[in-house]
Amino acid sequence: MGQGRPRARLGMACCLLLLLGGGSAGLGGQGAARGPREEEQGSVAEGGPWGRGRYEAVKKQLGAVSALSKQYWQYLACKVWREGCEEEEEEESGPRPGWSLPLVGRDYLEILSAWYCSFGKCCKTGDCRIVNNITGLEADLNGQLHGQHLAKEVVVQALRGFLQSPRPEKPLVLSFHGWSGTGKNFVARMVASHLYRDGMKSECVRLFISLFHFPHHKYVDSYKAQLKKQISETVQLCKQSLFIFDEAEKLHFSLLDAIKPFMAHYDNKSQVDYRRSIFLFLSNLGGNTINEVALDFWRAGRAREEISREFLEQRLRLELQESAGKSRARFRAGEGRL
Repeated sequence: MGQGRPRARLGMACCLLLLLGGGSAGLGGQGAARGPREEEQGSVAEGGPWGRGRYEAVKKQLGAVSALSKQYWQYLACKVWREGCEEEEEEESGPRPGWSLPLVGRDYLEILSAWYCSFGKCCKTGDCRIVNNITGLEADLNGQLHGQHLAKEVVVQALRGFLQSPRPEKPLVLSFHGWSGTGKNFVARMVASHLYRDGMKSECVRLFISLFHFPHHKYVDSYKAQLKKQISETVQLCKQSLFIFDEAEKLHFSLLDAIKPFMAHYDNKSQVDYRRSIFLFLSNLGGNTINEVALDFWRAGRAREEISREFLEQRLRLELQESAGKSRARFRAGEGRL
């Protein structure tokens, strides 16, 4: 028991000497230990240069360790998060130091990267890591979305059932209705952040705003071609893609006709499989009906949570169908088609 501590200290000292490397060689060459007076005389005799040289050697070793650690981190960040790759390329093109990243270390980082991507589902671009955290989505909806019990129920149930299906027959299509400020965009962005590690910045997520991306009716044919191309390219890159159409009621009906085949049942005629895609349509249509229903329940002394999806859908469908007919006549969106 009494000799355990000195041995432990000796082991720690050996590790320190191995780490410092060059500094230990100078110490090892001194031979037997000196007395206090001899140490003082030796230090005076040898002077500053000897101490300075040992300090520089230790500093050089620590600098090498720091640089090696930095290269390890850059390599890992480039492999997993696709960050710092340009810096790594610049360093490789520049003059190389006397050391390099060990092959064994690279192997371990490759294993770590593969392990990370096993549950993160890294794509070739490294930007579409899929997480599908429905439990977290449900918790955030319950904690942050208020007065929208139907939205919480429908979104969670639809996404969970769709993602758990090994072979869905067609893409998932959800349509959010209500006046501005009721939480449509908030829920859509929350869905993206819980399906993809990079959220709205993921290359698997595409946001289309009607009046911003498709402002002119005379260019609708060009818009159709561009929209089809972007949807197809995104699905080829990411098997599980998310497409969000904001202000969907303002989409030209021809654009809706162009989108419809991507949301239909899978016919296996194309090499691209769209069944794992998710389409979200955000529309201001139906806001009047929703508010009228909520107001009627309030006047009757009934809780908002008593409004059922079936009851609201019946009232909502009538308004959407009426608006769809008027929209076609005005070359505007037919939200009732969704």
